[in-house]
Amino acid sequence: MENSQFKRFHLLIVVLCTFMIMCDGYDLFMYGTIVPSLMQAWHISAVVAGSLNSYALVGMMIGALVLGPLSDRFGRKNVIILSCIGFCVFVGLCGFADGPTMFASFRFISGLGLGGLMPNAVALVTEYSPKPLRSTLVALMFSGHPLGGVLASIIGMHLVPTTGWRSVLWVGAIPLLAVPLFYALVPDSPTFYANRGQTERLAALLRKLTGDNDYTAADEFVTDTERRKGFPVRKLFAGGRALSTIMFWLAFFMCLLTMYGLTTWLPKLMTNAGFALGSSMASLLALNLGAIAGAIVGGRLADRFGAKIVLVTAFIVAAVSMTSIGSKPSMFILFLLLFIAGGTTTGTQIVANAYVSQFYPDEVRSTGIGWALGIGRLGGILGPTMGGVLLTQHLSLPINFLAFAIPSVISAIAILFVQQRYAHVRTSASNDDVLTHASS
Repeated sequence: MENSQFKRFHLLIVVLCTFMIMCDGYDLFMYGTIVPSLMQAWHISAVVAGSLNSYALVGMMIGALVLGPLSDRFGRKNVIILSCIGFCVFVGLCGFADGPTMFASFRFISGLGLGGLMPNAVALVTEYSPKPLRSTLVALMFSGHPLGGVLASIIGMHLVPTTGWRSVLWVGAIPLLAVPLFYALVPDSPTFYANRGQTERLAALLRKLTGDNDYTAADEFVTDTERRKGFPVRKLFAGGRALSTIMFWLAFFMCLLTMYGLTTWLPKLMTNAGFALGSSMASLLALNLGAIAGAIVGGRLADRFGAKIVLVTAFIVAAVSMTSIGSKPSMFILFLLLFIAGGTTTGTQIVANAYVSQFYPDEVRSTGIGWALGIGRLGGILGPTMGGVLLTQHLSLPINFLAFAIPSVISAIAILFVQQRYAHVRTSASNDDVLTHASS
């Protein structure tokens, strides 16, 4: 698979997983477009409004920690589909909530699905991608996340003033219609098929990937099942990976704190600084457009120069750009800085996802990215609440943005301590878990 040429088969997997991630992004980013309306409709404070979004992030943390390891056993595709159904249904139900308590409950349950989807989509695309394009394809897939934010911004700008905030949530249930298509067209992990003895599916899959018609259901496919025994999370600390695992968790914590804090409160921060509501929502659009560009460009640079140096540089640029936003520049410079900040926060997080997915062996890949995202969600939970607290203190705009810039510096330092020499590198001579084929 690593040595295969990029084909329509790869494109299909990337496109459909990108769509799933885009729906994930829509659900998360749309909250920033409706939070002013929620505060007005239910007469709640900024701290309470921030905590409502944090309930979804708590669900995402639990979903990532639980469903990431489970998918290594029960199949990535199955968990992705289950996760999509869960978050679509409960996002739609949020639109019927009659108060903060019901809204928070539905947001928490939808977050479970959101948390399970992301690490499995990353692992699936990583496993199928040709090695020279791996970071690029994973980053391209994850560009669906800020693309969902772009759609949320555009839809929110049009629907909130006309049909109200509830309609923005109902739109989030529409992706349910794509579940049958995903089920029919996207395969599961080849190793999952081999472990289940589904040799016909495995042979057909390898014929598509390699163009070699010699693979048949009568062939024998063997995996090193012995290495799959034991608690998978423990393996994240084996083989000299302990320090790197902790540093990944710290970097994800800080990056997601900034990411979700900004996307929740950016329109409100802009409004408080004197910008019109339309311009404030447009600021979220600029942030997400930058995230798409940052993900694609960052992924390509990571394939060429290495993910570590790209991530460290991007996090430093993120801190500089957010500090500069607080100086209240002209409108053009403001949107340019927001574009850069989006590219070096959300866009950089996407590149970090690709880096982590390649750092761990195949048998704990979903576990590795799932736990990094799960621990990172603690920062994501703190971000909206921290933003709400900052707003209630009536601090200046420079201080507010400085508070979101400092975590990016910490993320850069954490990535510096990642020990690349312990990363998982598969070679034909290694003892790593490989799928082997023997003619019957």
